[in-house]
Amino acid sequence: MRSLKTPERAGFAILCRFLMRALILTGGLGTRLRPLTLTLPKPILPVVNRPFLEHQLLDLRRQGVREVLLATGYKPAAFARAFGNGARLGLKLRYAHETRPLGTGGAVRQALTFFKGTTLVLNGDVLQRLDLASFRRAHASLRAEVSIALTRVADPTQFGLVETDRKGLVKRFLEKPSVEELTCDTINAGAYLFEPSALDLIPPGVLYSLERGLFPELLKRGRRMAGWVSHGYWLDIGTHDKYLQAHVDGLGGAWPLPLGGLRRRGPFLLDRGAKLSPRAVHDGRGQVLLGRGAAVAAGARFSGAGCLGAGVRVAEGAVLNDCVVLDAARIGAEARL
Repeated sequence: MRSLKTPERAGFAILCRFLMRALILTGGLGTRLRPLTLTLPKPILPVVNRPFLEHQLLDLRRQGVREVLLATGYKPAAFARAFGNGARLGLKLRYAHETRPLGTGGAVRQALTFFKGTTLVLNGDVLQRLDLASFRRAHASLRAEVSIALTRVADPTQFGLVETDRKGLVKRFLEKPSVEELTCDTINAGAYLFEPSALDLIPPGVLYSLERGLFPELLKRGRRMAGWVSHGYWLDIGTHDKYLQAHVDGLGGAWPLPLGGLRRRGPFLLDRGAKLSPRAVHDGRGQVLLGRGAAVAAGARFSGAGCLGAGVRVAEGAVLNDCVVLDAARIGAEARL
């Protein structure tokens, strides 16, 4: 058995010390997801019957993060109700509320005292699976002040691109280039590693953007910025279509669902108190999750993925295809969704 003092164990300990703090930016209004976001901020909307942000928090905890600061703006009380002090998730959660919009850069600047050594910063509206240890190693090996996680996309003309050199250092940013201008297919994935020294260019207390302000300014000044390509799952849930896709992907196995406490009955997953008629039918493609106290009557038919919130009722003969049904809804007999 190897001694715990081997270089490998020492390196692991260094990574664990790094992976103790993360700042998550959750201040957006979620206007593209209205009317869903009229009552809840986007990061609290349920995704497979858990607050969206909970999936990210649990993944951070799995990878060693133990302290998280949520930078809130819109409806901040919803975050405290959902997560409290974080003990339920095995985390220490803190909150920094902005009384007026500060943008991504302003929110980071407001949390300046939270940055003690290398700190992870995440956009709170992206569902992704980052390999944080690999991200940290790339950041450290290039001695970067900021490292930007990147993801590859099929149609780069729809996004702002981040071009890097062979070493992985950022060369330039391209905002929605034409096909003729394309030099890469990597976009900003909304996850960053920051050294505290990189924050000195952000003016305090004003509306300021990381993407349009700080990052181009760092590049202009010749400060070291790295780009690291993530190969894990990535989805911005900012639209109704993407919100539905997050459910379909999760229930289809594209990203790992938290299945603790659920009962499985074939393709159906039942939470506490859920009732499923033995004469309900599924086509075998994907899974259907029944939330707490949900009930599905005889003859109801499901195709593809489905998620029923707490207390949902599905009557006889209803047909649901790739549907998300939020808490307490009633689906009538012979309805088609």
